[in-house]
Amino acid sequence: MKRMTQWVAAPILAAAAGLACAQDIKIAHVYDKTGPLEAYAKQTQTGLMMGFEYATGGTMQVLGRKIVVLEKDGQFKPDVARAALAAAYGDDKVDLAIGPTFSASALAMLPVAEEYKKILLVEPAVADSITGDKWNRYIFRTGRSSTQDAISNAVTLAKPNTVIATLAQDYAFGRDGVKAFKEALAGSGAQVVHEEYAPVATSDFTAPAERLFNALKDKPGRKVIWIIWAGGGGNPFKIADLNPGRFGIEISTGGNILPALAAYKALPGMEGATYYYYEHPKNPVNQWLVKEHQARFKSPPDFFTAGGMAAAIATVDAIKKAGSTDTEKLIAAMEGMSFETPKGRMTFRKEDHQAMQSMFHFKIRVDPKVAWAIPELVREIKPEEMKVPIRNKR
Repeated sequence: MKRMTQWVAAPILAAAAGLACAQDIKIAHVYDKTGPLEAYAKQTQTGLMMGFEYATGGTMQVLGRKIVVLEKDGQFKPDVARAALAAAYGDDKVDLAIGPTFSASALAMLPVAEEYKKILLVEPAVADSITGDKWNRYIFRTGRSSTQDAISNAVTLAKPNTVIATLAQDYAFGRDGVKAFKEALAGSGAQVVHEEYAPVATSDFTAPAERLFNALKDKPGRKVIWIIWAGGGGNPFKIADLNPGRFGIEISTGGNILPALAAYKALPGMEGATYYYYEHPKNPVNQWLVKEHQARFKSPPDFFTAGGMAAAIATVDAIKKAGSTDTEKLIAAMEGMSFETPKGRMTFRKEDHQAMQSMFHFKIRVDPKVAWAIPELVREIKPEEMKVPIRNKR
């Protein structure tokens, strides 16, 4: 009887082990479904799901396990995003998490990942401190950093006898971006002579514009206002309506989503650098994304759609490489890992887990038949050209 019990128990244990292996891979996506960054967040979610589809060949499975994405709304509120992530790790028992959109929410979420010893793959929050002084070993980022934005944009302005005033939102994204931009200009002959910060929801830019004009108008050389702005609300490019040209002042900025590029029509010839524009990268992943997005949504993919897809591909590649969703195995697999994205190849830097990636130098062209200004490609700025400092202290 005892021998029969053992014989029966063996297949039962094997079946139980098989069931355990076939458990769903649960991934939380914490993003700002509501609030001023809603448009960015929706693009990220679309790109994320298309990325999982692409990376799994349409099966939505990896290692024979189904991928299940649990959506959590951070509501553009750091405390809400922090609580949502804690609930995802603690109650939903997710294997890892992706997000958020808002840099302040990301900073609130970083300690939660460390507390639960689970990976948080940051996409698309930008603040340098996420992979800088607030970083911990459970944080990876496919999104670009403020410094990557700043260095690539500095390429277009880093010329002798150039004086610059900056306009940015008064929170981590804006302040980190300006700090990194100033560092990127060091030794170039260009210098920032004034910094202007405004509340996130500013709609009237008359007073900030006046201070910017006063800071530049009497300076010799080329005079530029560099704008770093994100989300809905007011349009900082309305300062062009106040005729900065009468003082010889130009406006410059980085790339943005297609609806925001409509405002760039007032700035033909403007140069800057962008994270993504659907016509810039030439690779199979982007070709698939552009074709499928156009077919499904009757529009080209946008800025944050590409980022969401990159996060999904990185996740699937990491799980395949690790052969597991175990956190320590994933960290070992992801450090130094390269993966293909709509932007081209990205590589997670071992020291701070920041994805090193290309950026794209553009010049604005206006076509009356196109609803937005076209950021025509000047050249691709390769990762190895951007000397991105390692900012974490660990």
